[in-house]
Amino acid sequence: MSEGLEATVTHGAAQDAFVVRVGGDIDYETASRLEEALDLAERVGSSRTVVDLSGTAFADSSILHVLLEAQRAHRACGTPMVVCGPFSDIVRRLFDVTGTEGFFVLADSVQEALELPVTATER
Repeated sequence: MSEGLEATVTHGAAQDAFVVRVGGDIDYETASRLEEALDLAERVGSSRTVVDLSGTAFADSSILHVLLEAQRAHRACGTPMVVCGPFSDIVRRLFDVTGTEGFFVLADSVQEALELPVTATER
C-alpha cells in the first residue's frame, strides 16, 4: 500500500441496523478487515447492514470484491445491505468503471440508509 491514510473499519448498532464504517485507504492488504466486519454483520442478524464509505479515501478492486461477496451473502440470508457515502471520487469511479453500481443499494448518507423503506433495499 502506498503512503496514504491508515485503513480503519469499525462497526456498531444504529437503530435496528448494523453499521460498518470504513475509513482511510482500503486495498488488498486491508480489505480483510472489512470482510470480517461484514461477516459479523451477517451473523448478528440485524434488520439491515449499512456500509458507510464516506471516510474511504482510496479503494481498489479488493474492496469491491468484499462488497460483492457480502451483498451476495446478505441476499442469501434475506438481510438488506446498503452502501452509503458521500463517496470520494475514487470510490465513485470504482463503481462506475466496473459497472457494479446497480448491484448495490446506494444512499448518500448513513441517515438516509437507515431511513430507506424495506422495499427500497430489495435488489
